[in-house]
Amino acid sequence: MDRKRITRLGNNGLILWLVALSLAACKNNQESNLEESFEELEVVEPDIYEFGFNLNDFVVKRDTIRRGDSFGVILERNKIGYPKIFTIAEKAKDTFDIRKLQVGKPYTLLCSKDSLEIPSCFIYQPTIEEYVVVNFQDSIHAYTSRKPIKYVERVATGVVTTNISNAFVDQGLSVRLAYKMADEIYAWTIDFNRLQKGDRFKVIYTDKYIDDTIYAGVQSVKAAYMEYNKEPFYAFKFETDSVRKFTDFFNEEAKNLRRAFLKAPVQFSRISSRYNLNRRIAYYGFALKPHKGTDFAAAIGTPIMATANGTVIESQYKGGNGNYVKIRHNGTYETQYLHMQKRKVKVGQFVKQGDVIGWVGMTGNTGGPHVCYRFWKNKKQVDPLREKLPEAEPISENLKAKYFEFIKPIKAKLDSISIKDEKKKDPVQNNLISQVK
Repeated sequence: MDRKRITRLGNNGLILWLVALSLAACKNNQESNLEESFEELEVVEPDIYEFGFNLNDFVVKRDTIRRGDSFGVILERNKIGYPKIFTIAEKAKDTFDIRKLQVGKPYTLLCSKDSLEIPSCFIYQPTIEEYVVVNFQDSIHAYTSRKPIKYVERVATGVVTTNISNAFVDQGLSVRLAYKMADEIYAWTIDFNRLQKGDRFKVIYTDKYIDDTIYAGVQSVKAAYMEYNKEPFYAFKFETDSVRKFTDFFNEEAKNLRRAFLKAPVQFSRISSRYNLNRRIAYYGFALKPHKGTDFAAAIGTPIMATANGTVIESQYKGGNGNYVKIRHNGTYETQYLHMQKRKVKVGQFVKQGDVIGWVGMTGNTGGPHVCYRFWKNKKQVDPLREKLPEAEPISENLKAKYFEFIKPIKAKLDSISIKDEKKKDPVQNNLISQVK
């Protein structure tokens, strides 16, 4: 500042000016120090691991297999030439067949962190758990691995108002859990087409998570309680063969809940017409037209299941039956499934209980989509809903003591759970019990 300017400020102004100058100098020094500090401070990004790699070390490109894509097309699109592609494919072929890429499946490319972004690793995910790594970063090698799995044990309760699936949805639960209750546990002992308002349930089950956060659905059911028509039905999963890891569901008295036959060949359908030898139809002038089957109404395309193990003895289209399949289960029992949209099995094929053998349709003489389920016992058609069908094998005597000891704490836990009838939006918040990694 020049002398003239200083003179004009006077004593008081000079003092103020010196204070301002001092503050400005301090500020400049602080900013300079801060800049130096920031220059010395190294910003460290948190490590992000997936597929066994630190993703911070790469430029990560994710995509899905498109129609027309192949291993070579994908790599060439990402700046790798065909001579190297051929070498990679040859060295990886013993571990991974590059021709088996499926449209819609995800893949990941780990690329160099430079302007070229050349891939050094190709990762393909055939399932949500499994992945295949083709690594050509240094030496070329390929291997298959799985993502870490976590299992979370939960409990759920509910009250039926319309049907079992709605009861689970009302509690914010997976419909898959309802299917397990209906198909795997109580399919032989409870007629889910006849559930009544007020029937109640409790279930202890396990949810599955991949990489801790990706929900992969219901893994298994440990135990369940169903109050059906005011009668209690317990179910406990128990391993009866430790060598083959065979499990089944038994009640509190060690009786197997399975029967030789499912009660219905389709899920969550309704009976539209029962077995009736005295049926008369107005359209035919009330002439006697016996109905020797049980009709299960369901939407076109609904899977039709074999109700028991057996061998397909007929699979064809014929007159009023339309597309149909007939199965011989043993020397006593045979079943038939009519009016299919399409058949899935052939004569001579062995099918297991629950296998899909066709789909609901309207072929032949039918007024709406349904499957007509017919049941033979000793070559005579009977009403399967009135038959006392054979049960599956019970627990062997030498395992009963172990079984009762096994279910004791589980039953106590089930009995201590109060049944709630409130709607819950978040299934993850539904009474978490424990976690097992």
